[in-house]
Amino acid sequence: MRYIDLTHTFVADMPVYPGDPIPELVQVARLDKDGYTDYQVKTGLHVGTHLDAPLHMLAGGKKISDFPTDKFFGRGCLIDAREMAQIGAGLLAKSAAKKDNILLILTGCAQKYGQPEYYERYPEIDEDFARRAMALGIKMIGLDSPSPDRPPFPIHKLLLGQEILILENLTNLESLLGVSDFEILALPIKLQADAAPARVVAKIV
Repeated sequence: MRYIDLTHTFVADMPVYPGDPIPELVQVARLDKDGYTDYQVKTGLHVGTHLDAPLHMLAGGKKISDFPTDKFFGRGCLIDAREMAQIGAGLLAKSAAKKDNILLILTGCAQKYGQPEYYERYPEIDEDFARRAMALGIKMIGLDSPSPDRPPFPIHKLLLGQEILILENLTNLESLLGVSDFEILALPIKLQADAAPARVVAKIV
């Protein structure tokens, strides 16, 4: 059994989605001066590897803290969408995705994380893909890109409307190529909010 970390490290100069507030990670106490070390974080909740809940796009939608812990664990299924301009239903139809799976989509965009192009050029999930995922009963969809769509975010609204949570800004998905049996643990901070940073790990079983 082994584990693969799919999470970007939160650092002081984190890249952000255009228009989002710039995060801060500041040391506020030092061991040699104060007798202990302490850091302060100030950030929007859609920075780095994070999980979107329905409230992010839907009035009255559930917050991250409203979901039981079993929502954040599940059998994983990887779809290779590298070089694709759009992520269509055909990719999902060819996959082994089943009810309650956590579906991960490898776009290859993580290689450009931190560059302006990361937020400018990424493939979108089309409506047929989203509706097929809904029909299958997929629990969560994660991507190594900043978003499954662009404004006005129709795919976000479709998926979150069915309580299919969305993981964004994953990394290391290439490590799961050829792995047929793995589980995903995607644990967000328990915030009463529309999203939360998450530590996402694949357990190879």
